[in-house]
Amino acid sequence: MDESSALDPSSIPAVGGGFPSFGGSRPAGAKPANWAGNVEFGAERVHFPESVEQVQSVVRRSRKVRALGWGHSFSRIADCAGDLVSLRRMNGVVGLDPVASTVTVQAGISYGELSAYLHANGHALHNLPSTPHVSVAGACATATHGSGLGNGNLATAVSAIQFVDGAGEVVTLARGKDGDAFQGAVVALGGLGAVTALTLDVQPAFDVAQAVYRDLAMGELENHFHAIVSSGYSVSLFTDWAGNKVNQVWIKRRAGDGGPAPGSDFHGARPATRNVHPVEGHPAENTTEQMGVPGPWHERLPHFRMGCMPSIGRELHSEYFVPLEHGIHAIRAMQALQERLAPHLFVSELRTVAADGLWMSPCYGRACLAVHTTWKPEWEHVIRLLPLMEEKLAPYEAVPHWGKLFTMRPAALRSRFARLPDFRALLARYDPGGKFRNDFLDRYVHPA
Repeated sequence: MDESSALDPSSIPAVGGGFPSFGGSRPAGAKPANWAGNVEFGAERVHFPESVEQVQSVVRRSRKVRALGWGHSFSRIADCAGDLVSLRRMNGVVGLDPVASTVTVQAGISYGELSAYLHANGHALHNLPSTPHVSVAGACATATHGSGLGNGNLATAVSAIQFVDGAGEVVTLARGKDGDAFQGAVVALGGLGAVTALTLDVQPAFDVAQAVYRDLAMGELENHFHAIVSSGYSVSLFTDWAGNKVNQVWIKRRAGDGGPAPGSDFHGARPATRNVHPVEGHPAENTTEQMGVPGPWHERLPHFRMGCMPSIGRELHSEYFVPLEHGIHAIRAMQALQERLAPHLFVSELRTVAADGLWMSPCYGRACLAVHTTWKPEWEHVIRLLPLMEEKLAPYEAVPHWGKLFTMRPAALRSRFARLPDFRALLARYDPGGKFRNDFLDRYVHPA
């Protein structure tokens, strides 16, 4: 089978349910794009390998190469002027080890696909992203995170990683065997090589009940911040920054963990009377079940159901992480911009992520509040608003999500990652010729 393709978007399969991943339906002859359509890839060729050996062959032949998951990054982190390696066809489960409590998967599998398999076999992951349509390898490479004050980002579940390095050789690093270097390799921003497989920690399957509360006063959030963000296994606060309130509080609790009595208020916020969409006024049929109805972990931890359009569809994303102790200050800083922000966003989401030890994770050594914004597809406005947000959040040590939109100066960004010199040394070890380097890594990882 031919492992390569000309730049023909029709050769790239869409995700089930009409989800327009990787450019969706684009004009004939157009170059492939990411999910949102804001990044048109500049690659000369796109390859669709079905085995590690085929990945090795592509890497050895390529001058410049990058691996691509499901195209859900909004930055140019996956872009490349040479060859793109799409992992879509390497999307299987290699094996489940119930004794070790691990599962090994190919890099191109999505969280939705993996979750269904794990649940059918009585197992679960510790957390999931808000949309399960993203690839496991892509999410881990960018420290994509899910939510929960006690939950590390998705990459913290990785216990072993296999990749094809710049020489085309297969490398495997494991948590127990490779120590500190392993901590640098998991969130590698695609710079070490093309990840082909991951081993993840799993746990017994569990049920989750999700409840939504409306109109939480910002003053109440300020006064009871820690109690509110720790009130469930996973907590998300949605706001459009208008009206001095949080529009919706989504609380996901493991079955048996208790919580407010059904129908009672939550810090003055009233319980929703029906399922809702995070963006006010949009239909809720694509969201996961709410109303406190218990269900399998993988059908409650995401905000959106697999097989359905997540969020709005045509949109842009930005996200900044601040240490949790600065959370309220960051929220106040965002409120000060509400008149500028409100006309151009769909919604912002506030959520927490536990500290981790992964070198290039925004949560390295610190628990964080993540300030995520879903923007209307108005780049001419967003490009002017991002620097204002970054200026307001700068006093609170904010760093951006690697896969989302930001305009932070490279030197400022590099200064926020204490292990960046070690990470550069790791890149040089496994890709000394810079085959996997692109403009994004040159700008934000390697000093000028």
